[in-house]
Amino acid sequence: MSDCIFCKIIAKQIPSEFIYEDDKCVAFKDINPKAKTHLLLVPRKHIASVAHMDNEDLALMGHLIYTAKLLGEKNNLPHYNLQFNVGKGAGQEVFHVHMHLMSSAS
Repeated sequence: MSDCIFCKIIAKQIPSEFIYEDDKCVAFKDINPKAKTHLLLVPRKHIASVAHMDNEDLALMGHLIYTAKLLGEKNNLPHYNLQFNVGKGAGQEVFHVHMHLMSSAS
């Protein structure tokens, strides 16, 4: 999507420091952190929200969750929250599905 900020970050049209990247997703720090550690995990595939997923996206979403586990381990986070906001009324601001990984630990 040409006007999607996350698509532009993934395409490296907007500078961002990736904490993690592979062929399916990227992870980077949230620019408005709500916790000491606040990362965003974003699939390379543009999906507007969890509500727009198809059956074919199941493995991709599982990959995001597993990647969050790896990042939690890598960052020595004993406890963390994983959060998806689905729709504007739930606080979704960027309409490209993404998962927040937040922890009070650093």
